[in-house]
Amino acid sequence: MDLFDKISINSLSKKDLLLIIKALEYTNENTGLNDFIDLRNNMVKEICFLADTTEEEFIDFLEQYN
Repeated sequence: MDLFDKISINSLSKKDLLLIIKALEYTNENTGLNDFIDLRNNMVKEICFLADTTEEEFIDFLEQYN
């Protein structure tokens, strides 16, 4: 397990990625624990940075293919 410095999302489908994002939002809304929305926001922020896009464009892209 010490070999995992970073986790890759290369093998995640668009559907799976959208499901993870929505699940983190849902969990935050229903538990009130900010760790879930913080994780969601950090993930989306990093992906948007790498893809050189806005959050709105990225989420719209994922929703378009689901």
